[in-house]
Amino acid sequence: MKSMKYTHYLFLGLLLLGCQAEPTTEQTTTPKEAAPQASIETTDFGDTADGTAQLYTLKNKQGMQVTLTNYGGIIRSVEVPDKKGQLADVVLGFDSLGSYLLEHPYFGAFVGRYANRIGKGRFRIGETTYELALNNGENTLHGGRKGFD
Repeated sequence: MKSMKYTHYLFLGLLLLGCQAEPTTEQTTTPKEAAPQASIETTDFGDTADGTAQLYTLKNKQGMQVTLTNYGGIIRSVEVPDKKGQLADVVLGFDSLGSYLLEHPYFGAFVGRYANRIGKGRFRIGETTYELALNNGENTLHGGRKGFD
């Protein structure tokens, strides 16, 4: 989705800032020339009615990686190294886009375009009033009928 175009930059920044662990006696450090580099990898995840969904895998220098998709900004996996350096996925997610297109408990989904309700499903910016789809009685909740999940 176009609205999620820059989400991967946000997550890369978070990855690069975090996960600074001091080595313990059980960990070995690698020489600087062999140290892993931070990176972003992009792969196709599947086709939707809106086009092809992409997966972005963001990796930091400490070995942590987050995989998310531009299809709703879904966080598909977060892999972190244990004290022996073995990666483990610590979130629930699906291996295929098709599973996200079916009904599921919103694994990895953002809240929507916004969190909370917009009263009576309308708001005003300047001289323009915007009418939204009502999906919570007389209100619009978490992005409307078709959210970003």
